[in-house]
Amino acid sequence: MSIPFKSEGRFVQKIEATPLVEVRLASTETGIWCKLEFLNPSGSTKDRIARYMVEKAWRNGRIEAGGTVIEASSGSTSIALAMTCAQMGLEFIAVMPEGVSRERQLMIRAYGGEVILVPPDEGIHGALRKAEEIAGETGAYYTRQFENPDNAEAHRVWTGQEILKQIPGGTVNGIVSGVGTGGTIVGLYSAFEEAGCEITPFAARPVRGSALQELECCSFSPCVPGVVEESVSKLYRDADLNGLIEIDISDDLVFDTARQLIRQGFPVGPSSGLNYAAALEAQKKMGPEARIVTVLPDRMERYFSTELFDSMNGGS
Repeated sequence: MSIPFKSEGRFVQKIEATPLVEVRLASTETGIWCKLEFLNPSGSTKDRIARYMVEKAWRNGRIEAGGTVIEASSGSTSIALAMTCAQMGLEFIAVMPEGVSRERQLMIRAYGGEVILVPPDEGIHGALRKAEEIAGETGAYYTRQFENPDNAEAHRVWTGQEILKQIPGGTVNGIVSGVGTGGTIVGLYSAFEEAGCEITPFAARPVRGSALQELECCSFSPCVPGVVEESVSKLYRDADLNGLIEIDISDDLVFDTARQLIRQGFPVGPSSGLNYAAALEAQKKMGPEARIVTVLPDRMERYFSTELFDSMNGGS
């Protein structure tokens, strides 16, 4: 689906369709249909939105040869944009909160991108403000992933169409996704609804603490990279997701599920654990015959120094 970018003497990698596979972590589970987005070129589903947003801005004359792209991102979008810009001969600036894993920063810099960190107490909101400031001062093209409709559009016209061709019967009953930018759940829901599917959207939320705690004792957990409070994303807030159900998953279960996926040979990060655990809950609500689809968004290498790998790094 990626529209070829034409530039003399430059290599621009085609993004091929990723597999959709039925995954069971236990023999008693109903299978969950998982889109293996960690197999994209830079290792995440964000390759799709990076390519789609930047190529469209190029075609519309909003980016010129040798120009600069900027984004506020905690990781995967910045990595994908850094790779896209490297292939298109563009400069890239990532604005990120301090505390993001060193692996993610190194990947951006390896592609030639610049990393600017804001104080950790400012979080993603501080990164958004800083990116806005720099774009205003430099004239860099700010992709604005949290509000850019091309983010969701990439998944509507691209990822969603792949899934509809790949899933048996061409029908999806439930879509499950954590909310980062909101682009995945909004775009896929739109694709499936337009195809005539009776689709229920489920938003997965990581919450602090053990699943045994009372829900009132839990709050949104920032421990799962790439998943943010829903209020951050204008795309998600403004979307018309009919019948939306939010599913809270403890951060303990998020990491445990991600580790189980890794042990089964899926080299994924924490957000995959969140999505899969929430998909199992969605399956319980919809019944065993429902076709539930989720996304395994990114690869594990960018999380080696995080809690996900504590037990292998000498941690608890």
